[in-house]
Amino acid sequence: MNFTKRAALSLWSRKGRTLIMLGTFLVISAMVLGGVLIKSATAQATDAAQRELGAEVTLAMDLDVDQGASPSLQAPMISSDAVDKIGASELVEKYNYKSFDGTRLLGGPKIVSDQPLFPDAPPNYTLALGVLDSTLMPEFNDGSWKLLSGEPITAADKGRDSLLVEERLAKKNNLKVGDRITLAENDPKGTRKAEFTLKGIYRDPSDEPDPEYRQFPGDRMIVPADALGRLNSGGQEGPTQLQGATFQLKDPATLDAFRAHARKAAGDALTGFKLGMNDKAVKQMTGPLESITSSATAAMWLVGGAGALVLGLLATLAVKQRRTEFGVLLALGEKKWKLVAQQAVETVVIAALAIGLSSLFAQSLTQLAGDTLLRDEAAAAQRKINAWQPPPPGSTGVQEGIDPNDKPVEGADPIDKITVRLDPADLATVAGIGLGIGLLATAIPAASALRLNPRTILTKGK
Repeated sequence: MNFTKRAALSLWSRKGRTLIMLGTFLVISAMVLGGVLIKSATAQATDAAQRELGAEVTLAMDLDVDQGASPSLQAPMISSDAVDKIGASELVEKYNYKSFDGTRLLGGPKIVSDQPLFPDAPPNYTLALGVLDSTLMPEFNDGSWKLLSGEPITAADKGRDSLLVEERLAKKNNLKVGDRITLAENDPKGTRKAEFTLKGIYRDPSDEPDPEYRQFPGDRMIVPADALGRLNSGGQEGPTQLQGATFQLKDPATLDAFRAHARKAAGDALTGFKLGMNDKAVKQMTGPLESITSSATAAMWLVGGAGALVLGLLATLAVKQRRTEFGVLLALGEKKWKLVAQQAVETVVIAALAIGLSSLFAQSLTQLAGDTLLRDEAAAAQRKINAWQPPPPGSTGVQEGIDPNDKPVEGADPIDKITVRLDPADLATVAGIGLGIGLLATAIPAASALRLNPRTILTKGK
């Protein structure tokens, strides 16, 4: 009789032991399959969130580099030409400049605030934000700022002297789209000035100076970065110098390739800067997913390890109970490796049956458990978001222990639902893990079977 047939007869005759092993394998298979399905579902949800929000890479000053070591003791700057070369990559969907500088309103228009931007500031002195495309600014993207009239600044305005103003500045000076406004350079003693065309009027609902620029929101102006650079160039020719930029990638997975392209395209121009993924919104949305993935993975390995121990004990006990059977088989000339193979076949048959049964209900149970866990985690994350309070007026929040950078991203609600799907690849993964656990559990008993001596078993019973 071959060992395969003996394995089938053994499983049928020892129904109690077979059911115990089947139950143990069924629990292991269900837990492992549930963990794999949750991991797969959360990975798909995370990928969908990343693709929905896009991948924004920020080019900013590298704070890990000692900028004070520079003889000029100035923050690094990068030319618009270098940023344009980086943004020309086929990996980039769109990009924007980031710069700011002082300017003065000449003629009739006056700023709204009666508080100077800094002591001894010249009359009507304010800051202007330089951009390549105002529609790509985070404040317009998330709806915090709204264009009330006119058109936004775009890349087509790169060579033009265009301007966006906040509605309070427009109302105070009776400005409307199409009006001409004269701006003077940053240096109060300088004579450079340019006439800008008011292209649009926008609304910023804030009444307090922002923590970065300390500027009253109603006095803020948005201009093309090149126009601001020409105004404050001091007569020097050349590309506009910028404080940084942002790049929107077509695919978040291409971040490493994009960094390699940037280093090749810009070269030494990147000295003092770093490229970092701005994934704050993605992290806010996927935080609950990471929590349930960690819990499911820990439970999966815990049950798998405990199950392997239980199976190992059952297999060891089975060898001791079947010593006489094995002794007779060895005395009849059966090979020891066939005894080991018989045990392996019994384990594989039970494991395959358990995996097949678990696949019938694991998807529905995992969906139910995953949704329940995710709702709780998402609710806790949402409560934390709702509890965040901005710093009090006139404060940066440092003294109160508030970090303005911790401000939640609007519209990036934590994900509270996943879609669990049982794919053949997931089932194959579980089958591999389950069979591996089963074979590992039979390894030690198999080794003891190889040491059996038929003469000793039949004469002494041990």
